[in-house]
Formats: sequence, C-alpha cells, structure tokens
Amino acid sequence: MEQSTRNGYFNWIAANETACSEANLVIDAINSQLAILLIVLPLMAAPTCVLLGNGRAAYWLALTVSIFAFACSVTMLGETLESGVIHYDLGNWHPPYGIEYRVDVFSGFVLTFVSGIGAVVLMYAPLSVRDEIPASKHYLFYATYLLCLTGLLGMCVTGDLFNVFVFLEISSLSSYALISLGRTRRAPLAAFQYLILGSIGATFILIGIGLLYQMTGALNMAEIAARLPHEHGPRTVLVAFAFLTVGLCIKMAVLPLHTWLPNAYTYAPSVVTCFIAATSTKVSVYVFIRLIYGIITPGFAFVFLPLDTELMLFSLVGIFIASTAAIFQDNVKRLLAYSSIAQVGYMLLGVSLVTPTGLSGGIVHMFNHALIKGGLFMVVGCFVLRLGSVRLSDWQGAGRTMPWTATAWVIGGLGLIGVPLTAGFISKWLLLTSIIEAGRWPIAVLMLVSSLLAVAYVWRVVETLFFAEPSEAAAMATEAPLRMLIPTYLLIGGTLVFGVWTPYSAGIARAAAIALLGETP
Repeated sequence: MEQSTRNGYFNWIAANETACSEANLVIDAINSQLAILLIVLPLMAAPTCVLLGNGRAAYWLALTVSIFAFACSVTMLGETLESGVIHYDLGNWHPPYGIEYRVDVFSGFVLTFVSGIGAVVLMYAPLSVRDEIPASKHYLFYATYLLCLTGLLGMCVTGDLFNVFVFLEISSLSSYALISLGRTRRAPLAAFQYLILGSIGATFILIGIGLLYQMTGALNMAEIAARLPHEHGPRTVLVAFAFLTVGLCIKMAVLPLHTWLPNAYTYAPSVVTCFIAATSTKVSVYVFIRLIYGIITPGFAFVFLPLDTELMLFSLVGIFIASTAAIFQDNVKRLLAYSSIAQVGYMLLGVSLVTPTGLSGGIVHMFNHALIKGGLFMVVGCFVLRLGSVRLSDWQGAGRTMPWTATAWVIGGLGLIGVPLTAGFISKWLLLTSIIEAGRWPIAVLMLVSSLLAVAYVWRVVETLFFAEPSEAAAMATEAPLRMLIPTYLLIGGTLVFGVWTPYSAGIARAAAIALLGETP
C-alpha cells in the first residue's frame, strides 16, 4: 500500500512536470510570435468589427485587442532590455529577401506608450463616442480606430523601409476617416485638408524610398545603411534624404508644414483627437530619428550637411510662433493643437543636439508629451460632454462645478510647462543640460523663455475655470462621469509618477539614445 502511494506520488510529479514543460513550450512559442501578433490581431479585428455590425460588441473586441497589444509591447520591451534586439522574419524569409520585424529598446519604448495610450483612450471612449458620433457609425469608428492603431504600431515594429510607408498610409487613411466623423461640417473639410497635405508628404516619402532602393537594391533598413555610400557619395543620396525629410516634416507638423494639424485636432471627435494627438506625430518623429540615426547616419546629416543647425532653427521658431498662437485661441482644442506643434519643436531640438543626453531628452519628451497631451484632450472631452462646447468663454467658472476635471487640467498644464515633479520637467531638464554642456547659452535662454509662453496659455484656461463667474452652462453642469475621469487620471497621473520615478521613462530613453548613437553605456 505504501509502495503504491509512493509510486502514485511520483507519477503525479512526473505528470505535472510534463504539463509544466508543455505549458512553457506553449508560452515560448507565443512569445516568439509577439512581434507579428501585435500587428495581425488588430488588423484582423478591424474587419471583424464591421462584420459584427454592433457598436457595443465592436467596442469590447477593440478594447480586448488593444489591451493585448499593450501586453505584447511591454513583454517585448522587457525582452529587449534583458536580451537585446528581437528579430522576426515573416514567412521565415531572411532579409534582404524577406520582410523583417525588428524590436530594439527604442522601438519597444515607442510601441509600449502608443499601445498603452490606445488602450486607455478606448477605456475612455464609450460616453464620448455616444455623445459626438452617430450611433449607426459606432462599429465603423472602432474598426477604423483599430486600423489606425495597426498602422502606428507597424511603423515602429518593421525593419523594412517600404513597409514603413505601407503602415504610414494605413494610419493616415484611417486618421482621415476618423477626423471626418466630427459633428460639424468643418470636420470633413479638415480631413480633406489633411488628406491633401498628407498625400503630398507620403509622395515625398515614397520618392525618397525609391531613390534609396535605386542606390542600394535593398529595402531592409539595416541593409540600406550597410550599402549606402554616406561620404562623398552620389547626389542621389542627398536628394533621397531631402525628400524623406520634407515628407516626414509634414507628417510631424513641423512649422511651416503644420497647417493640417490645427483644424484636424479642432474638428475631430474628442476621442479621436485624444488618440492622434498623443500618438501620430510621435510615431512620425520616431521614423525621422530612425532615418537619421539608423540609415543616413548622423555623420552625413549633421557633419556633411548642416541639418543640426537647420533643425535647431526650425525647432526654436516653431516653439515660439506656435506657443504665441496658442495664447490667442478661444477654442481650447485649437489652443492645444498649436501647443502640440510647439512641443514637436522640443523633440526635434533633442534630435539636433547629437549627444546621449540631448537625444534621450527628445525621446523621453515623446513619451511625456504623449501622456500630457492625451490627458489634456481627455479633459477637453469631459468638458465637451457636460458643457457642449470647446469655447473658453463657455467654460467660465466650470472649475467650481467640475472640480476633478478642472484639477486634471491644472496637473496636465503644469507638466506641459515643465514644472519640477512633473514628467515635462524631466525632458526639458535633459534638453537644457545638453544645451548648456555644449556651451549654447543663448539657446538655453530661449528655451526657458519659451516655457513662459506655455505658462500664459495654460494659465488662461486655469483663470477661466476657477476665477471667473460661472456661465449659464457651467452653473448647470455636473462632474464628468467616473468612466471618463479614471482613464483621464491614468494619463494625467502618469505625468506626476514619471516626473518622480524615471527609470522606466528617462532611463529607457537614455538606453535607446546610447544604442542609436552607437556608444557604450
């Protein structure tokens, strides 16, 4: 009897060990496919939403898929930090013949905050979508949202330059459709204006890719970088780089190529603005950084060409002009749109500094601005739900009846200014430190002055909310529902968390900058 019990016990252990080993094999198999699952699942879920034909079912499918995409991104980022770059060859065709998906620290970082914000915005979405988009189009909205998310994630994960263009067009075309869903007649016009300028930018990018392919016979970014004659090469390289730079500057909304952005952000539904403002321009900045530091090389861009000086000039001009324009806006969405143009200037300023500290400041500002601007547009969506207006004049005294929503604006505004203990301070401090180390004191002074412009337009809203007599709409308003406030505070609270605890923001950004510059930690 005792022997039988002992044998049963050992058999049970052996069975459990076999089950555990099989489970580990399954987990390893899934982990090895995360790079492709990140793209395939939202891409397949989008037409599924259309087939469902039901807004509620489409919402839950979109939310589930976006959360899974975030989990994939976090897992891959952790793996890149521990083990290095992840390579995935589609169809087991190795580059340069096949398409490679490649995730390093930089792309993993961008994937994580883009997918995370995509999930949080969907948590926030239902009430805002119900208020601003006709019920018959809800399932189409979620399908298009997933397509846009697919395009943005695809640009970050692919190692193939033509694939970047394909995913860029997926995200752009879906963005045009999302913007056109706005409830005013100006929304389709804003989408059309974005379509025209976006198509010009995409054409420039495609021409640049074609010229690089002509020079190298490759589309894989690593292969192009290895084969491209960077120094004293033919003029074709310079022309290709010029086309790519101009095309990406349109997508990034760099002043003076920014004219599509204010109307697109202003007239799109609030939930659409939350998503594209937090992610779209950041992914374009990611592609631009990848182009300079991964393909063209900083030596060609900043030594052979004076692009660093030009980038710095355009960055500073954009910061001052866009921030000044924001001060005079009565439409709060338009105010934040001009603010976004200015903030892109800070990111490009980091790119132009060509130092680990400066580049890490630009990269972490992508993350910080995504949190801050996504949260602030969520605040606007809460006010739109209760007050029915984005006009600052209609928000008078709303801080007394909607204190939690108004407080979220204050916190996000402090992050936008760059007040200590907020995430915005971290990135601006890194940029300022790099500028001072380079001995460029006039630029440091200009950067500090530019923060005062941010104080002006943020304070205008604070003053209206808390120190003005309540308007008729504000006096009758009630606090925004928790279903919208909780996701809003997830992003707004992140500006405080990552302003104090920086290993998973500034630390990862620095690791990405060092890898891009080819330096040792």
